[in-house]
Amino acid sequence: MLGKPIGHSLSPVLHYAAYRELGLPWTYERIEVDAAGLPVFVGGLGPEWAGVSVTMPGKRAALEFATGATPRARAAGAANTLVRRESGWFADCTDVDGVVGALRAAGGFAAPPGSTGVILGAGGTATATVVAFAELGVKRARLVVRDPARATEAVAAAERAGVGVEVLTWSATDFAELVGDASVLVSTVPPAVVAEQAAVFAQAPCVLDVIYHPWPTPLAEAVTARGGRVATGLDMLLHQAFGQVEQFTGLAAPREAMRDALRSVTENILPLPLA
Repeated sequence: MLGKPIGHSLSPVLHYAAYRELGLPWTYERIEVDAAGLPVFVGGLGPEWAGVSVTMPGKRAALEFATGATPRARAAGAANTLVRRESGWFADCTDVDGVVGALRAAGGFAAPPGSTGVILGAGGTATATVVAFAELGVKRARLVVRDPARATEAVAAAERAGVGVEVLTWSATDFAELVGDASVLVSTVPPAVVAEQAAVFAQAPCVLDVIYHPWPTPLAEAVTARGGRVATGLDMLLHQAFGQVEQFTGLAAPREAMRDALRSVTENILPLPLA
């Protein structure tokens, strides 16, 4: 796994659990590489490398380096997965699977016709989320940000994915009205940012809070208090890893073994349901 910083990543837990279950004597290591160093590093890897995972800040560099890419990686403008093929390195963005899987399995989400989704924040997770919205059948995304200028990449991703997009400023938004029109709300911002409005945001029919440490977040507590279900960043991490394992190995991901390993290392703080 390539990124910088990289020491906190839980991805090795998931991949090693998968390879053990599949009977593969493979390794999966954290390697500190920034965006500028990614092309040189990956370009120098030998044929024994089946693929690499990529986290920040190298996801855009990974897409630019690849000789081919999936439509969803091109839509997101980023890749978290590079797989070796005869023609070179092929890019995908299984972060989209992470959002889709988390919302469906943990959040119980099914998009009503013509539904609208709300995204708090407009960083890298937001770009994957708008592409996931397209896969889920969410037709419109409303991005709530402090500075609209920082929403450029998320807006472009939504447009490439065929999702209508509107950018709202945090200070000028009626949050109750916003949530009242939404079928799903995804928060990609720090817990303290949403704490004051957590009870309002929690009224959305389906909520994904990408933060999982420390847990629970104010938003998660508010959703639980109203008797709702909340999807989390751990759910995203789990579901994005399935596609990576399958692309690296050519075998079906052992989902239960991977889920159980992640629950164990995180002291069972979340149930991590599977669809």
